[in-house]
Amino acid sequence: MSIRVKNGQKVAFVGTSGCGKSTIMQLVQRFYFPSRGKISINNIDIKDFDLHYLRSRFGVVSQEPVLFNGSFTDNIKYNK
Repeated sequence: MSIRVKNGQKVAFVGTSGCGKSTIMQLVQRFYFPSRGKISINNIDIKDFDLHYLRSRFGVVSQEPVLFNGSFTDNIKYNK
């Protein structure tokens, strides 16, 4: 798989459950490493990036909703 993202561009991985969205993000953020191939950013292997810096460059929206104590309406108001 090869993805090219221009500077300042935002990308979303969208798909059905089990298609690999979370796996891609976990690999890119070095939560684990690929068994084959390599992951690079600007032709630099991600192993060469500072881990804190690398992870700070990504935003992830969890697949699981977070609900708080209270009613449905309370949860919607709180999450705005």
